[in-house]
Amino acid sequence: MKASNMLLATLKEAPNEAKIASHILLLRAGMIKNEVAGIYNYLPLGLRVLTKVENIIREEMDNFGGIEIRCSAIQPKELWVESGRWVKYGPELMRLEDRHKREFCLGPTHEEVFTSIVRDLVKSSKQLPILPYQIQTKYRDELRPRFGLMRGREFIMKDAYSFDKDEAGLEKSYQKMYDCYSKIFTRLGLHFQAVLADTGNIGGNGSHQFMALSDIGESEIMYCDNCGYAADVEKASIKEMEKDNSEMLELKEVETLNQRTIEEVSKFLNVDPKKTAKTIIYHDYLNNKLIAAVVRGDREINEIKLCNESGSNENYLELAKDEEILSLGSVHGFCGPKGLKCDIYIDVEVANSKNLVIGANKLNYHLLNANYSRDFDGKVCDLKKAEKGDLCPVCGKPLNQERGIEVGQIFKLQTKYSEPMKCVYVSEKGENIPMVMGCYGIGVTRTLQSIVEQYHDDFGIKWPLNVAPYHAVIVPINYKDDTQRALAEKIYDELKKKHVEVVLDDRDERPGFKFKDWELIGIPYMIICGKRANEDIVEFKVRETLEKTELSSTDAIKNVVDAVSNIE
Repeated sequence: MKASNMLLATLKEAPNEAKIASHILLLRAGMIKNEVAGIYNYLPLGLRVLTKVENIIREEMDNFGGIEIRCSAIQPKELWVESGRWVKYGPELMRLEDRHKREFCLGPTHEEVFTSIVRDLVKSSKQLPILPYQIQTKYRDELRPRFGLMRGREFIMKDAYSFDKDEAGLEKSYQKMYDCYSKIFTRLGLHFQAVLADTGNIGGNGSHQFMALSDIGESEIMYCDNCGYAADVEKASIKEMEKDNSEMLELKEVETLNQRTIEEVSKFLNVDPKKTAKTIIYHDYLNNKLIAAVVRGDREINEIKLCNESGSNENYLELAKDEEILSLGSVHGFCGPKGLKCDIYIDVEVANSKNLVIGANKLNYHLLNANYSRDFDGKVCDLKKAEKGDLCPVCGKPLNQERGIEVGQIFKLQTKYSEPMKCVYVSEKGENIPMVMGCYGIGVTRTLQSIVEQYHDDFGIKWPLNVAPYHAVIVPINYKDDTQRALAEKIYDELKKKHVEVVLDDRDERPGFKFKDWELIGIPYMIICGKRANEDIVEFKVRETLEKTELSSTDAIKNVVDAVSNIE
């Protein structure tokens, strides 16, 4: 491809919308162009990268037994009602009506559709297991789309669904996809970590997320260097403290005038925050009721864990208003679990502690020496957010913390969808048995941007060779110079014959301008034809290291061809 025929849309400065390096570089390098918030167009260079990422995913899915299909993005309401998710999925579901007032949604995911297809087409156990997948555009009405392709309202996903006869079959399919994802992200050059994860809106009883490690990641990862335990912070648990067997002291009410926060109350009463418990009241709009969560004063509530315990959904959970708190017989800033008129969820640490300070449900008052079971009750469960330094639940060593970008997630769905949607096979005894399902997703466009986040420098993107838009670019210092042009075109023709994806920069621009363009775009190899062209000598520049050496054109060609031939 000659540069004069390309749509090169590089920018000197990033638009104001871009805040993180990968988003800035994708825009500046002319890979993507914003349409509206959270929706992007893929320009020629970006589309070439996207296609290569998709093909690597496709190759490995096929190698691991996947069969590719393509479903419509428009899904009828009836399927979502069958699964029970039409209401529960929340406001991120983009709903629409046709002219006949029939309701649909733009698919954020395709569990219902795949289940419908398989229940109609697969009847015998002899047809199982089966692993259909697709690479397709999804839609979610994100409240705050941000960071470019990291969190958009339209994005490309690879989603796959396994259908097995039993739990043993699901375990094999799940492990197969775990291995497949590890191979995919390794081939893409990502530094990643597989971690235990919450199942969220997808459901099921087990999940792993694949995290591209990055300081800008929206997810927090808790991990143990000693035993290898790793989990997303939404799922992470810790080794619980031993039960305090101290004597229960007499419950006392004390005045704490205008002391509302844990910090204020602890300082006022001269107690360690660990000896306090805070009660947070929520309105659960999914189940239309108020609920309370109680954790130790120095802890944060993990709202995902609370939703899992209460049967709610994070999209429907909001902090209660002052008047709602009053309706429970309490008051904002002085809430406590004693006598509270709602469902109460008690963290294990609180239940195992003795003689805590809690709110008295009375303006300007707290209670001293409050104890679970004697003074208050509720469902005991794990509600706290794990923190760096907490002890590993497996080996008891301190946990570390890191940030990551979720690029993939796999789920053990079991019969969450097959049972209500009657996706069954006929056993040898003639019984209808629900198929046991798994679900496996990769955020394709998010993966693309994650590669940029991990592979860039101050000059631009540094694409790994197997996903770069082109393998090499030839830059004559002066294209009007006959000798330079002739050598550049000779190298260009030779590389094309060797099936190298190559660009010849034939633009009438200053050399520095062209160099900056290609460094920004991130082409792995640059061959510069300059003042020694008459000697058949070129400058060979490697984008990854910025190392530049003088070589014969033959050696420069050989370097590129050898590198391309070793692409996995």
